[in-house]
Parts: sequence; structure tokens; C-alpha cells
Amino acid sequence: MKTYRNLYPQIISFENLYHAFRKARKGKRDRREVASFELDLEPHLFRLQEELAAHTYTPGPYRNFYIRERKLRLISAAPFRDRVVHHALCRVLDPIWEPRFIYDTYACREDKGTHKALDRCQHFARGYPYVLQCDIHQFFPAIDLTILRDKLARRIRDDEVLWLIDRILDGGAGVLAPMYSTEWFPGDDLLAPLRPRGLPIGNLTSQTWANVYLDSLDHFVKRELKCPAYLRYCDDFLLFSDDKATLHSWKDAVQDHLNGLRLALNWRRSTVYPTRTGIPFLGFRLFPTHRRLRADNVRLASQRLSANRDACRAGRMSRARFRESLVAWIAHASHGDTYQLRKAMLRKVIL
Repeated sequence: MKTYRNLYPQIISFENLYHAFRKARKGKRDRREVASFELDLEPHLFRLQEELAAHTYTPGPYRNFYIRERKLRLISAAPFRDRVVHHALCRVLDPIWEPRFIYDTYACREDKGTHKALDRCQHFARGYPYVLQCDIHQFFPAIDLTILRDKLARRIRDDEVLWLIDRILDGGAGVLAPMYSTEWFPGDDLLAPLRPRGLPIGNLTSQTWANVYLDSLDHFVKRELKCPAYLRYCDDFLLFSDDKATLHSWKDAVQDHLNGLRLALNWRRSTVYPTRTGIPFLGFRLFPTHRRLRADNVRLASQRLSANRDACRAGRMSRARFRESLVAWIAHASHGDTYQLRKAMLRKVIL
């Protein structure tokens, strides 16, 4: 296995921090903390560089808030200067992990994403009559930080980079504790619940490290189970086959592998069924011949667009921001057979 050293100077270089700032700023220039950082950009970046070089950098506190879209999620937003550090780290480390990942994992990767995952899922649905759909129970809150750190350290042999990784991991440990209920795994003792766990939902590093954490699962499914049609988007993954019994046996094998990662399947949502009945995946229901937006997604989109319309009429939202939101939803919905739905939505939000 190839390992990497002497990466830290590249990560904390002014050039890398500047490009990281530009990526962290994208789409957020109207926010106060971003504008304040940009107002004195060079002093902020030099100060950040000095703290990183002297190992005095300390992540700030997260701003936590809940959102409910089908289920309750606790989102943790790091201060903007910390998000710059996250981008600087990922700009250097992501190319190390990328060649290791299998082709069919789609979250937080260049030239992948939601819509390519939908296309791939429908391609597999056309070729196989059955699917095993799996969901990991409380995934981000349950990620074991000791296991994750060991996985990162297998390739990163730079003590300074590992120091920075530890700062980020320690800063997020316990943030998602309110969302975690204790799971017990084979061989656990009474100290198992005290293990540090949880990656904050909202960090760029969390998205990348989630892929690193589940990379062994991807290779297990492809190499050990020899599943010919498999894809994963974060903690949602699908295995396709011509035989239901095979999928049921694979489900047990997947859980056995996840035990080693201290993760558990959500058994209520991890089921085997015919692809012709439609696969609920990433906000759509995919059939071999067509795809529809999920009903709950339509309801949420309708509520959001109506609220934005009313805010625009009342002057609380600019027409440009309203149009941007509307165009983004239309672009997303257009990846399904939704022409009539889009027409109905546009009639509803006429200003």
C-alpha cells in the first residue's frame, strides 16, 4: 500500500489556503462571517497559516440546528475559518483517496453526484429483477473515530497532518451525541459506549471521511460477495441480483462486515424486493422504465416554494434569490418524468 509523507507544508501554504478560501466562499458571499473574513483576507489567511505552522490552531465551536426532511437531522456548521481549513486539507488529501474508491460510489466526488447515481441505479434496475436496498442506522453519529483515524493513518504517514486531523476529529466528537442511541456489537465490554464517535453533518471533511470509512464495505461487496451490480451514495447502498435468496444471504454478510466498523443496518429500511415495484432512492422512485419524484419530496418542495414566493412578495427575499431557488428545483425535478408536475408548480409560484 502506498503511503504519503511531507504533505503538511503543501496543506498550509498560502496558495492552498487562498484556493481553499475561494471554495469555502462559493455561494456564501452574502453571509456576514464570510464577508468579514474576506474584508481582511490576507491578515486572516496569514494568521491561520501561522497557527497551523505553530500547531496552535484550535477549531471553533459549532453552530448546531435541526432540520426535518423525512427525518430529523442535527446539522453542525463550523465557523468559516475552520471551513477554510477543511477545504485546504481536502484539496491535498482527496486525490490520495480517489484512486482507491470503486467506480460506483457517488457522494462527494468529482464528476459523480446525485444525478449520476440515479442514472446508474436505473441502469441496474433494467438489468436485474431484484434489489437489496440497505440503509445504515444513525450513520454519521455512529462513526467510530478510533477506527476512522486508523484508516486515515494507514496511508497518511505525516505526523503533522495527523495532528490536524486529530484536531478536527476531537472538535467534532460528541456533537451528534443527542442523535445516537447505544449499539452493542460482538465482543463489546461495558466501556464500549465511551468510545469517541460522530462526524458532524455539514463538514466537508465528514463527507470525504465517510467514503474512507465505508471503502472497505465497497470492496467487500465487489471482491468477496462478487456482486456485479452495486452502488452507494453515502450510507444508502443497493445490491442487485437475479436471485432473492442470494440477496438475503448478502444482507447477513454485509451486517457481519459492518460489525467490524461498529455500524448496524437499519433493518426496517434494509429489504429485498422486485425492481419493478420502484426503488426509493435519493428523492426519486426509480422504475426500470421511468422515474418519479417521491411524494414526500413533492410536498416539501411545494411548501418551500410557496414560502419563498410569499417571502418574495413581502420583500423578505429578492427576486433573484427566489428565481435561483426555483430554477434549482426545476433542474433537479427534470431528472425524472415530471413535466406535468413542473408545470403545476410553476403555476403555483407565479408572483
